Amino acid sequence: MKGSSNRFKEKKKNKKVWLIPLVIAAVILGLIGSYWLYNNWQANKEAQKRQAQAEQLLQGYLDALTENDMTKFVTLLSEDSINDVPYNREEIRERYKTIFSGIGAANIENRENELIIDEETDQYKFTYTLAMDTSLGRLEDLKYETTFSEVDDKMFVDWDTSLIFPDMEEGDTVKLSYDEGERGSINDRNGNMLAGNGSAWEAGILPSSLGEGDARKSQLSSISENFGIEVSSIEKLLEQSWVTDESFVPIKVVDADNRPELAGVVYRQTESRMYPLGEAAAHLTGYVGEVTAEDIESNPTLQTGDTVGKAGLEAAFDERLRGIKGGQIYIETESGENKKVLVESEKKDGENIRLTIDMDLQKEMYDQLQGEPGAAVVMAPDSGELLVAASSPSYDPQLFVEGISNEQYQKYTEDEDSPFLARYAQRYAPGSTFKILTSMIGLDLGITSPDKTHRIEGLEWQPNDNSFGDHKITRVSDAVTEVNLQAAITYSDNIYFAMEALEMGEKDFVEKLSQFPFGANMNLPFSMQPAQISNDGTLNRPTLLADTAYGQGELLMSPIHQISFYSAVVNKGAMTFPQLELEGKVNQLSPVSEESAQLIKKDLVAAVKDTDGTAHAFSSLPFTVGAKTGTAEVSEDGENVTNGFVYAFDADDNDFTFMGFLEGKGSGDVVDRFLPVLSDLKVTE
Repeated sequence: MKGSSNRFKEKKKNKKVWLIPLVIAAVILGLIGSYWLYNNWQANKEAQKRQAQAEQLLQGYLDALTENDMTKFVTLLSEDSINDVPYNREEIRERYKTIFSGIGAANIENRENELIIDEETDQYKFTYTLAMDTSLGRLEDLKYETTFSEVDDKMFVDWDTSLIFPDMEEGDTVKLSYDEGERGSINDRNGNMLAGNGSAWEAGILPSSLGEGDARKSQLSSISENFGIEVSSIEKLLEQSWVTDESFVPIKVVDADNRPELAGVVYRQTESRMYPLGEAAAHLTGYVGEVTAEDIESNPTLQTGDTVGKAGLEAAFDERLRGIKGGQIYIETESGENKKVLVESEKKDGENIRLTIDMDLQKEMYDQLQGEPGAAVVMAPDSGELLVAASSPSYDPQLFVEGISNEQYQKYTEDEDSPFLARYAQRYAPGSTFKILTSMIGLDLGITSPDKTHRIEGLEWQPNDNSFGDHKITRVSDAVTEVNLQAAITYSDNIYFAMEALEMGEKDFVEKLSQFPFGANMNLPFSMQPAQISNDGTLNRPTLLADTAYGQGELLMSPIHQISFYSAVVNKGAMTFPQLELEGKVNQLSPVSEESAQLIKKDLVAAVKDTDGTAHAFSSLPFTVGAKTGTAEVSEDGENVTNGFVYAFDADDNDFTFMGFLEGKGSGDVVDRFLPVLSDLKVTE
């Protein structure tokens, strides 16, 4: 038994000896495994970090390209790749800027990209596809490929010339050759040109003929004085890179009858934008001019030397008028060979736009304004076609095409009558012409009726309830004491309409008035603020309600608003929106009833026939006219100033409606001013 016990102890001891190496081996394997896992984890972590760095570089590179931020772009390029090309970072930046601005590159878009690791070199490869707008159209599917370099744990893009455009090599350049599409014309309803291309004389300088020293200074001074161009501006023109001693350096388009003989100046015929009506339609047509740096910044597809609309319809319709350039953008080799065409397009002339304006009537109405501040608008009431939109005083659009001098421009800007202001689109208190709307609204609400009268004594009135305070309503004549609707229209009685509005009440009056498009855009191609009932859209004070009823208060309307809103009286309650392009869609709404409109139309005709009517002078015309005059009082610099208005229409055939306006005058002055030409608005077979 003792022997057995020793053998058991010996086996147990041997087992322990045998287990020790296993434990050690297990520990070693565990340590090796842990080390391997750690290294593998660390390697994965480094790989993820490297991948994230590559993706960040990729995104930064693409962002810089699509945002055209070349200052940031060049910081992402590897030093080794730049050392391999004959440009430094600043020169690369400038090259991109020159090429992209030269072709009008804009809206650069990254279509697709891929980032992979080359298994053989362990280097990142990057492919991407760009598209961009150019001055000759959209450039699509530009496919690029490059690699990333790693220096001191930082990553950079390897650059070469092919990253400007695929297939570009050292010595290659990008060229643009194009032919400008002819700018379209703006014509009147009969096809007569209001703005278009014509032949003109252009003055230019022949540098070799200027001489040197004092002689040159003297000649430049004489040229400056004769053409209204500063010497410094002439010097800049002569310093252009393309100018040689024998170059013709254009300085100004001039009148054929004004070509002074000056040393160093020569003349040649050229194409120019022409405005046959000049001042008579300047606010409508506007004018064109050469693009500025700001124009190119807002629309990079424009090129230096391009002509764009600067004001009026030339600006509003610029894209339609300007047309499309035709030509090529191509890569040219150092030897002058056309290596690859990037984009090619055919030129397309601009659109000819036909207006509703009648050129002859426009000129006649403008002349009748006689240079005084005012406006004249003529509209076909059934279609809304504007036959005339004239504003005075005006300016000569040809001066801006030819190159207006500082002295000429300053004369315009310092003119207290504001010749750049299109008064047909400016808002004013409409005065008593507004009684047309108040009358129709009152009839629709059942407050106003033809037989209803107000007993009004004297020239001033206010309610007996002290709601007006010191405010009083005044009228021009107290010839009639028992005032009905017809008498109120004929004598333009402010007190009658104030009384009627107070009976209607603010809620109903504003609700019915709001059925006219106050606050709406009239969809005309020029700037015009919406008409307003009041500053806040309410008439929550009795005095404001009363004053608004006869066209004062805080009411504001342009002459175009007035002629459009008042068209309801001649269209059986349908108001026609104005339109300026011929063959446009007629747009109407019906804010008042046919019965009310017909009744007020009849009363407006009767007011002209009445010998005591404010527009009685129109009864001398060889056709029946209805009309309403208005003299609005406005406060300017502490003084009351009157503005005169008259609204008139052809009551026989509905051929026309007319709105005349003179600043600082009374309505009687407006009637007298336009009476001699009103008959010319009548359509004759």
